Amino acid sequence: MRISYHSIDSRYLDRPMEHKRYGHAGRPMVVFPTSKGRFFQFEDSGGVAALSEFIEAGRIQLWTLDGIDWETFFSTEPDLQARIGRHDEYFRYVRDEVFPQIAEEAKTSNAGKQLRPIMAGCSMGAFHASNFVFHYPELVSGAIALSGVYSTRDFFGPALDGGIYFNSPLDYLPGLNDGAVLARLRAIRLIFCCGQGAWEERMLAETRELEQVLREKDIPAWVDYWGTDVSHDWPWWQRQLQYFVGHWLDADTRDPRG
Repeated sequence: MRISYHSIDSRYLDRPMEHKRYGHAGRPMVVFPTSKGRFFQFEDSGGVAALSEFIEAGRIQLWTLDGIDWETFFSTEPDLQARIGRHDEYFRYVRDEVFPQIAEEAKTSNAGKQLRPIMAGCSMGAFHASNFVFHYPELVSGAIALSGVYSTRDFFGPALDGGIYFNSPLDYLPGLNDGAVLARLRAIRLIFCCGQGAWEERMLAETRELEQVLREKDIPAWVDYWGTDVSHDWPWWQRQLQYFVGHWLDADTRDPRG
């Protein structure tokens, strides 16, 4: 498997930001880490190994991103607007500094064909992946979000002022009425999954709430609930990744969607 390490001196975050790429060709997939995770977490936790068959066959290639959750959602800084502002800078780093590199590398590796990335993550990574997709559906092919929360309630409590509201999907999606944005969201693939076992209670409740919001907005999504034995942990996420990425790539053979 081809693996490369990269570092970007981010003008938005005013610091070096690291990521890794796995694979030589195929649909790009961008992976956010779990809570306070780093760019190497996905490999260390078995996520890369779980997808190795697809990677080595040139059907998919991964970009695993660094995070800054300790400065934003998990910070103890009392200034909530400063924390969410820092997160907005992080998303601008992903959009304006990482995405152009991914687009160039993916196009070169796919013989000039431009394929938009899947945004993916587990737990906190699922929150980031889905929030990014809801903000920028024109840049992506969709999302695979596993065991996520979909609001800012666990991090900022009831506060929804300023940028907090616009980073809490369960709060801003019901008020989304822009026809162009809704059309783009309806045109991409959205996959949400949650187990019903240990440590999944909060994630399960918010996944069900998100399912209802998407249904009311007529946004198609595959929302899958796994059994009561399925816990909030990497062994299950590895199985889910294999399952959903496999389905995604099979769908690509029928409808690549760019």
